[in-house]
Amino acid sequence: MIEFGHATHRGLQRPRNEDTYYADPASGVFLVADGLGSHHHGALAAALARDSIVASMEAGMAPEDAVREADRVLIGHPEHSAHGHPMGTTVALLHLTTQGFEAAWVGDSRIYRLDTSGMKQLSHDHSRVQEQVDRGELDAAQARRDPRRHVVTQALGVTAPADLRIGIHKGPLQASTSFLLCSDGLTEEIEDARIAAHLQRHDIAAQECVDHLLLEALDAGGRDNITAVLVRILRA
Repeated sequence: MIEFGHATHRGLQRPRNEDTYYADPASGVFLVADGLGSHHHGALAAALARDSIVASMEAGMAPEDAVREADRVLIGHPEHSAHGHPMGTTVALLHLTTQGFEAAWVGDSRIYRLDTSGMKQLSHDHSRVQEQVDRGELDAAQARRDPRRHVVTQALGVTAPADLRIGIHKGPLQASTSFLLCSDGLTEEIEDARIAAHLQRHDIAAQECVDHLLLEALDAGGRDNITAVLVRILRA
């Protein structure tokens, strides 16, 4: 049994919302896509990727294959490079089945899992700053302040198909587990410890939990579009 909540907001400083999401407990497909604002038609790219992935998953494709198909759809779209800049998007995808879960991602939209052992980030940011963190050149606090933290190294529609690296994480499904998918507009404003504190609140519904996350991100500045999808596994 699944309970879920979802929300998206333009934020307080951006002129439009280039995030999008999808949540369907019947198919077990949940995703967040963040169109790249520095590229042409970020909102269109995010929507095209969302619709392509959902259609591919409905046709029985595995998450990784569905994400690659979405990349081909973006590159083949007439508007892809119409103004000299390719349109692109990040994506964070979660697929739940009776056998377990599979997460797939490209870019810096994130996927977290909360269980009895605590909260863990399943995804790994495809970004310049994360590469420096991995090499030990920056710590987490420095990474949050680095002016290059929004520069992604992988994105659908932008990265050459031969170079596209799709992150994958698989595992069994357990009761009392939660998954959070979100754009960087949320994680830019709220540190992981605060996100975990919200997810640990089982005295409120999943939708209310998402609403609290959104409000806290807005109170912290809301500098980017904010999107979150929370999925709670009540019974595996």
